[in-house]
Amino acid sequence: MEGRLRTENLSRAFGDLVALDRVSLDLPPGSRHALIGPNGAGKTTLINVLTGVLAPTSGEVYLGDTRVTRASVHERVKRGLTRTFQITNLFAGLTVLESVLLAIHERKGGAGVWHRPLGARREDFEEARELLARLRIERDAQTLTSRLPYGRQRVVEIALALATWPRILLLDEPAAGIPAGESAEVLAVVDRLPEDVTVLFIEHDMGIVFRFAERISVLVAGAILLEGTPEEIACDERVKAVYLGAERA
Repeated sequence: MEGRLRTENLSRAFGDLVALDRVSLDLPPGSRHALIGPNGAGKTTLINVLTGVLAPTSGEVYLGDTRVTRASVHERVKRGLTRTFQITNLFAGLTVLESVLLAIHERKGGAGVWHRPLGARREDFEEARELLARLRIERDAQTLTSRLPYGRQRVVEIALALATWPRILLLDEPAAGIPAGESAEVLAVVDRLPEDVTVLFIEHDMGIVFRFAERISVLVAGAILLEGTPEEIACDERVKAVYLGAERA
């Protein structure tokens, strides 16, 4: 599975409302790419189209050289495309370890028998433990996800995404709603993602964007206004006018 994500003239309309207007992106394997823009620009709609939650009105989506425009969400995950959400969506009745094990079993096609004793799937157990250790949340292994602080829930959600062995990871506002005292932990996890995983993330905090992104696309009214390096985006007068604001002028 190749970690290249590409779109060609991707559009999505809801009746007369054009939410995406001929969006073309090309993210090489291992890239760190941010998507920014004002509220209502179409950022989450784009993520939903990329992952198959929404079908495009026109245009194409490619994973590597494979066209997946009409592929299901499940098929795209199997091909290595995984996402997180603005609002965490965890298994409230499961512990952190059980949640990660379930994601591993789903990847292997055995989610229907995930409840077998841990000793019967030692390899999966060790993989889950190693993942929790890598993300520095092993101390939460036996804690119900519903009892974790919100910031650590966001880290668990990233753990579930990584358990699917993604080649491309889409992060929808990974620091949104996290108390200031917990955001550093989540950002550290993002910083430690494997180098060969392509990351596309939506984020309103420009400090986060300029810290992690190698390239940035600015989405305005459903269309790409500009794509460039963080330095190019920060200095562009059009971006300042529509998004960054006078404080960067």
